[in-house]
Amino acid sequence: MRSPKDFFAPLAIGAPEPVREIPFRPSRMIHFFDPSNEKMRAKVPDIAPKVDVLLGNLEDAVAADRKEAARAGLVEVAKSTDFGQTQLWTRVNSLDSPWVLDDLITLVTEIGDKLDVIMVPKVEGAQDIHYVDRLLAQLEARAGLTRPLLVHAILETASGVANVEEIAGASPRMQGISLGPADLAASRRMKTTRVGGGHPGYLVRTDPVSDDLHEGRTTAQQDLWHYTVARMVDACAAHGILPYYGPYGDIKDVVGCEDQFRNAFLLGCVGAWSLHPVQIDIAKKVFSPAPEDVAWARRVIAAMGDGTGAVMIDGKMQDDATFKQCKVVADLADELAARDPELKAAYDAATKEALGQ
Repeated sequence: MRSPKDFFAPLAIGAPEPVREIPFRPSRMIHFFDPSNEKMRAKVPDIAPKVDVLLGNLEDAVAADRKEAARAGLVEVAKSTDFGQTQLWTRVNSLDSPWVLDDLITLVTEIGDKLDVIMVPKVEGAQDIHYVDRLLAQLEARAGLTRPLLVHAILETASGVANVEEIAGASPRMQGISLGPADLAASRRMKTTRVGGGHPGYLVRTDPVSDDLHEGRTTAQQDLWHYTVARMVDACAAHGILPYYGPYGDIKDVVGCEDQFRNAFLLGCVGAWSLHPVQIDIAKKVFSPAPEDVAWARRVIAAMGDGTGAVMIDGKMQDDATFKQCKVVADLADELAARDPELKAAYDAATKEALGQ
């Protein structure tokens, strides 16, 4: 059993010291691309400025005979692209695959200075993070890196959900966790073939209104992922890391995608995966607080002063609890405004109107 005082000690001689706090950087959308696809690689310089995170995918959606090409393609993209404020992530192959060791050795030693986060699929427990943690420290020392790479786990097995709290706290490297609904559905033996989103059969029905059991009864579709997302958000919040919704597979259903992303945003997620350019703007819209919400939050903060006591605003009581809620919205708006001039202008204009300036 490791002593708490050793938790922040490097796991290899010469490795950088672990981070003490996960930095919050805008990551409203984690945009996936296939580095084995030459056409997709060519689009990276144009896409990078439009997204918060660009992720070179080496795992699912990359055929077995294209794994090495994807790895080499990601190295090429990283070395030849100026990403500016955009983060570069990768999703390596699963820990039980024959490719993951070469993924980690190649990427850390060749482009470790360009990578921000390594996404690890199908994490089942803390033991998986411990393995990656030690290996990354050894490779960082070999490569002479001065900052540690962060680790992001995908929650896509029943064991992973059962162990999500220990996964979230397994290493100082832990940056966040994403929901992986498709693999999780298979692991749970759920009877859906959809990638994220709801299912029309998962519903509740109002009580009978007559002897005819079908007459006048309305139904409402339920969210298959509510329990898992809420549990993931709690685990992440408890350990100071960031929760994300994963993919929404029906690219054409932009309305359903927006609804699913918004559910995740309201529950506490900071972003979601985008699998197609059309989903980039959806994620940007949903995971950026609305200007009117930012204006209200700033109005409450201004009225509350030091955040103690209580005030009445428009007939609604505001106290220290609502002050904290408003700080969450306002602080997020400030982070996003620093990156996005258009959002800053919208937030400032709405705030001035709300404060009567």
